[in-house]
Amino acid sequence: MSILTYQIGRLSVNDVLQRLAADYPGQVTFSSSFSFEDQVITHAILSQQLPISIFTLDTGRLFAETYSVWSSTNDRYKTNVKAFYPNQEALQQFVEANGPNAFYASVENRKACCHIRKVEPLKRALAGQKIWITGLRAEHSAARHDLQQVEWDEGNQVIKYHPILHWTTEEVSEFIRKYNIPYNPLHDRGFVSIGCAPCTRAIKPGEDFRAGRWWWEDADKKECGLHEIAK
Repeated sequence: MSILTYQIGRLSVNDVLQRLAADYPGQVTFSSSFSFEDQVITHAILSQQLPISIFTLDTGRLFAETYSVWSSTNDRYKTNVKAFYPNQEALQQFVEANGPNAFYASVENRKACCHIRKVEPLKRALAGQKIWITGLRAEHSAARHDLQQVEWDEGNQVIKYHPILHWTTEEVSEFIRKYNIPYNPLHDRGFVSIGCAPCTRAIKPGEDFRAGRWWWEDADKKECGLHEIAK
């Protein structure tokens, strides 16, 4: 059975995850950055003990708070979230040629850094998988408003499923509180979208969700390549 035949709008997140685990054994994976959204989905997977793998991309430049919530998540659910890391040789060559903070110099440098630290490791993480579950939400950026809950990722050759795409921030926060789920304390300090420490800041009142990511760049360039759709 294909996920494209599911009546997504009539099923709960738990129901869809259960069906995916049954219909695609060993071929469903979830990528977590330990954000609010990702912790909701992690709870849905692990509290039901579903055979869905969970991985994270350790770029080497994450916040200390991110590593702490990673550890707390492992402890809470008696699990071990698998990490994928940048290719050591590629990263070393980039840093030696451009410096440790080259991403501030140009969009090209920043995207090259993202590719090494995130995009290439992601491809390794998704190899052999059929379904990639994400924590994307429509509120996060204008580019995501028109996303479908199920879409085909041509670049990675997987079906992507965004279970809480249409959840509001309030709904996410309430779910975290209700189930006492570990979360990144940076969210309480104005950080909405949390990535690498040098590339993330808290947002100011009235600013867009993505304003805290790569704030020195134009708003229309603020994607790292993980969720770009091949045309």
